Amino acid sequence: MTTLTVKEAVYYSAQLQLPDSMSIAEKKKRAEMVIKEMGLQDSVNTRIGGWAVKGLSGGQKRRVSICIEVLRRPKLLFLDEPTSGLDSAASYHVMSRILKLARNDGITVVASVHQPSSEVFELFRNLCLLSSGRTVYFGPIASAEQFFTSNGFPCPTLRNPSDHYLRTINKDFDQVIISLIGLQKKGRSLGKKGGQANFFTQCTVLTRRSFVNMYRDLGYYWLRLAIYIALCLCVGTIFYDVGLSFGSIQARGAMLMFVAAFLTFMAIGGFPSFVEDMKIFGRERLNGHYGVGAFVVGNTLSSIPYLFLISLIPGAIAYYLVGLQKSIEHFTFFALLLFVTMMLVESLMMMVASIVPDFLMGIITGAGIQGVMMLNGGFFRLPNDLPNPFWRYPMYYIAFHKYANQGFYKNEFEGLTFPNPQQGANSSISGDEILKSVWQVETGYSKWVDIDILFGMVVVYRLMFFGIVKLVEKVKPMLKKRVGSSKQTSPIVEI
Repeated sequence: MTTLTVKEAVYYSAQLQLPDSMSIAEKKKRAEMVIKEMGLQDSVNTRIGGWAVKGLSGGQKRRVSICIEVLRRPKLLFLDEPTSGLDSAASYHVMSRILKLARNDGITVVASVHQPSSEVFELFRNLCLLSSGRTVYFGPIASAEQFFTSNGFPCPTLRNPSDHYLRTINKDFDQVIISLIGLQKKGRSLGKKGGQANFFTQCTVLTRRSFVNMYRDLGYYWLRLAIYIALCLCVGTIFYDVGLSFGSIQARGAMLMFVAAFLTFMAIGGFPSFVEDMKIFGRERLNGHYGVGAFVVGNTLSSIPYLFLISLIPGAIAYYLVGLQKSIEHFTFFALLLFVTMMLVESLMMMVASIVPDFLMGIITGAGIQGVMMLNGGFFRLPNDLPNPFWRYPMYYIAFHKYANQGFYKNEFEGLTFPNPQQGANSSISGDEILKSVWQVETGYSKWVDIDILFGMVVVYRLMFFGIVKLVEKVKPMLKKRVGSSKQTSPIVEI
């Protein structure tokens, strides 16, 4: 997470990965130790960095990733191109730290290295060369030069050995396949894959970490809060002090519809942040840091305070500027319904993020789904006028706008009376009659039932999100097996 400092990133991972038998102080000490081992002690309070904050250099970010993976002191560590994108100095610095770690703790490190410099190449002990997926050489680094020389491909003087080996097996040496059997060594048992902290600890740590990330990421909620305040000021001034005239019936309905539809629609603004969360989750989940259930719970709980804040402050601005029912009970229901609806839209967008990882396509997809629900939610086309069978049954009952609109309408119109000049100068129309005849709202149940239904939909959407993530986990490995690897030649070296 780009918003976390080095210390926070490693410490949160230590809490997730290390067993509950270790105390908090021991976990913290382990985190500090690996940070020092990777030479990051001078950057412990520096944020990882992203588009908003510069943060760490590329080499430092690589070392933070390695810190996270060596917390449990694994017996075997795989590194996929740890020097890719780094200059020769940064590459050497990163790999020399890994070498020191391997020697001190007896960790076997297997790394695929992209065009290593001669200095980096000399750090390794064993070398495996592959050509078209077949083993050409596997053995000590020191014996590789003699091997190629004896087969008629000596390394020229002052040339980087790794460059020579790769050039040789790419062109001249592709027909010479040597099958070598590696030295058989007594292996040590690996730790159990997966997070070793219990479910409650995982949920607690992920909630706290996600809360910090949301607090520091301006694009997650703060920018949305500013936009919501601006929108609610616009709504409040356009419908300012709407009053209790006959014309205010339509004005109130339009204002409430805007809150139920377009304010909640703005939740798609957080979709890029959702995508980044899914990328981080995908990597950490594959490394066994925690389970899907803990991620879903942590993401849900951490968002609640921010969504409540967004519902309360902008909601109060719009509510009191327009002059809706002024009792605290009515405003409380208004803010609570807005909060649940926003939470529902976020749940919907998390589902989209788990299926469509590209943020542009995801925003389009999420906007399209909400647009369809908005269209048949009971305002643009009254419920009795919706065509059968598809739009009235089942889409009208699936669209969450139906329950949001009805909840807002019931909360506002019940208990009010408006003059009705269409029936005479002294006639009036009650709010209950308006709900039935004007907005065609189902009045057979309480407004609290509408909010209960929306909350139930939040739970269903989150469960669907959980199910989709679990399904994707099972599908991806099968797809990878079918596609296979596109890399034809790669040096694999062992520290």
